[in-house]
Amino acid sequence: MPRTDFDPIAIRKEFPALDQTVNGKPLIYLDSAATSQKPRAVLDALDAYYERDNANVHRGIHELSRRATIAYEDARGRVGSWINAVEPSEIIWTRGTTEAINLVAMAWGLDNVGKGDEILLSVLEHHSNIIPWQLLAKRTGAKLRYIELDEQGRLILDDLDSLLSRRTKIVAISHVSNALGTINPVKRITEAAHAVGAIVVVDGAQGAVHTKVDVQDLGVDFYAFSGHKMCGPTGIGVLWGRRALLDAMSPYQGGGEMIHFVGREESTWASVPHKFEAGTPNIAGAIGMGAAVDFLSEIGMDAIAVHERDLMAYAIEKVGAIPGLTIYGPTSLDERSAVLSFSLGDAHPHDISTILDSDGIAVRAGHHCAQLVMKHFGVAATARASFYLYNTKDDVDRLVDGLEQVRTIFA
Repeated sequence: MPRTDFDPIAIRKEFPALDQTVNGKPLIYLDSAATSQKPRAVLDALDAYYERDNANVHRGIHELSRRATIAYEDARGRVGSWINAVEPSEIIWTRGTTEAINLVAMAWGLDNVGKGDEILLSVLEHHSNIIPWQLLAKRTGAKLRYIELDEQGRLILDDLDSLLSRRTKIVAISHVSNALGTINPVKRITEAAHAVGAIVVVDGAQGAVHTKVDVQDLGVDFYAFSGHKMCGPTGIGVLWGRRALLDAMSPYQGGGEMIHFVGREESTWASVPHKFEAGTPNIAGAIGMGAAVDFLSEIGMDAIAVHERDLMAYAIEKVGAIPGLTIYGPTSLDERSAVLSFSLGDAHPHDISTILDSDGIAVRAGHHCAQLVMKHFGVAATARASFYLYNTKDDVDRLVDGLEQVRTIFA
């Protein structure tokens, strides 16, 4: 059950970066889809590692290495439990969602995709869930196919069965769109993909942030997400994969840690997960991500989802009432997450962002690494306000006031 004592004002106080002024105005941070702010609990965990336990993990006999290894592997276990992995070894530490998807494309794709095979994507995808598959298709001779969008930016699934065939090897889909906030029906797509023998790779960079993720319930084969979008540090992310698939895959990179035995002519690999973690890992990042999971778990993902839904309902009502403003994405709150992508009259999104920044309001402007989405709507860019657990209705009111200034300037 969602917590009844959810207090975004109290939660906001846990984030030191939010307690500042920008251009003489209190900061209103509405760019969490790009990167979230970090709570004190995460910052303290990073400090504790560097101040007390700074050493390389595994293999070390001394006390600092032992403590660092315990903290590093404990974080793996907590992240695994958070998404309902069967075992901690299914959690592969990466630099983020981008590297996690590339890992699957290279380590699974090169061995299992060939000429004439097909990879199914959607027009809704972030570039990080398009380009790795384009590279794989060029190397293997495979063909890319796309699920199209409707007028609200939702996937058109009426033709899903015709898009899938025994030639389909991979279906790569986002859980939640970073550009529009569209929530995709991952379970439905997964069932259809598995019926033709395809694996399903999910870009969960926005999904793991806003909703409780259960990879067993979703039924997918790989799920990738990033620490920095869910209150954790930058430079750390996760690839979850089914153990049988991970065991069968070749290493993604070669180096220290990922080996079992090295000979002059050939080597053998360590077991999962270490087979995919060559070199010294981002130890502090993993520890910080574990602290972020603890922080979010304490608040409750269900409570966060309820708060964000209420905030989005308020934002759509207030921002949508501004004359000349167009909101992109699904109209139903059941089909969208905490992202508000919009345009305002003749004002360029970069001008909107600049004017808002002068008032201490941080939003994103551009194509959001989703140029296929922009082309679908016939625009080059949008402005994007993205909300998180520390935002309030007062933040929305400040955004509305700022957009009224934009409208006045460009009237």
